[in-house]
Amino acid sequence: MATINEALERLSRSAFRSRFHLSEKDREYIRQRGLDTVRQHAADFVRDRLSPAEIPNDGKQTPMGGHPVFVSQHACACCCRGCLYKWYRVKKGRPLSMEQQEKIVNLLMAWIEKEYGKEEDKKD
Repeated sequence: MATINEALERLSRSAFRSRFHLSEKDREYIRQRGLDTVRQHAADFVRDRLSPAEIPNDGKQTPMGGHPVFVSQHACACCCRGCLYKWYRVKKGRPLSMEQQEKIVNLLMAWIEKEYGKEEDKKD
């Protein structure tokens, strides 16, 4: 996997990936619960929905919205095993290692923090 900054730069050049942004509802969720809680949710979602070797509904397991992490997963191409393979060459058919899961969560959170910070800076 590329560095976080390299991955975010590459994703920003994708017409599809770059159209994702946090909604005001997502921002409010972060304000109320905090980034630590959102990070824990990201770790849970990656472990439960993305990590297994076989995912019956792969390609459809991540909603397009409803939680900041879901938006981030689509923005970062970490929404399904197909996208993980296409963008990062993470092989299908094998469970994700703890290291892979941590890297994915770190990427998702970097995107969320960057996206969240854009609007929060405007409010100051």
